[in-house]
Amino acid sequence: MSNHRNRGELCRSLFWKHLHVPKRLHVPRNHLSIKKTRYFMILLSRQAKIKRVMQTKNSKIIIGLTNPKSPSNVGAVMRAAGCFRADSVFYTGKRYVRAAQFNTDTKDAVRNIPLTGTTCLLECVPETAKIVCVELVEGATPLPEFQHPDEAFYIFGPEDGTISQELIDKADSVVYVPTMGCMNLAASVNVLLYDRMAKSTSTVANNELIRQSRDTNNRVKVKNMNRRAV
Repeated sequence: MSNHRNRGELCRSLFWKHLHVPKRLHVPRNHLSIKKTRYFMILLSRQAKIKRVMQTKNSKIIIGLTNPKSPSNVGAVMRAAGCFRADSVFYTGKRYVRAAQFNTDTKDAVRNIPLTGTTCLLECVPETAKIVCVELVEGATPLPEFQHPDEAFYIFGPEDGTISQELIDKADSVVYVPTMGCMNLAASVNVLLYDRMAKSTSTVANNELIRQSRDTNNRVKVKNMNRRAV
């Protein structure tokens, strides 16, 4: 309980830290109070939506995006979430809001997986979930050596930045993909979720899954696997 209280306190401090009133703008005290009240109303509305999302199912895989920049990346993340059966996706920041279409989400995953904006990812972490930050930072665990928790809240940094030290300090685990150079956001999410699936003992892999997942025009089959080409 204390851990969640600390998360809430951190989120509130970060919120007021970024609440900026220009120095040249002389705002009466009562006007500033009104502005703060409006911000609180927005926060309460978002928190109510988040609670509804979290109560819809027993979430085991949740993705958190820190101020994503590219709409195509968010669309690709939603597609990955659908392919690897994630439960929900949260994001912070306003940059993504400018885009209304998910151009790369050809599976329309957003119709089945909630995509929810929030002011603080820590407020969205279920009590039973572990926070796993995915970032190229010193001291992180290489992904091939990492054992995924049953319930995980995976946090990814923005395309043009890094996860904040505050979030890293709150994480239960910090992992990185040991590539030469860094991948983009969507690629990192895909690799992370594939690694989780590959290490899972409950992965379903059969021809029925292939028939459900393949393109409608794909009717190719593997034949004569034991026959060597002459």
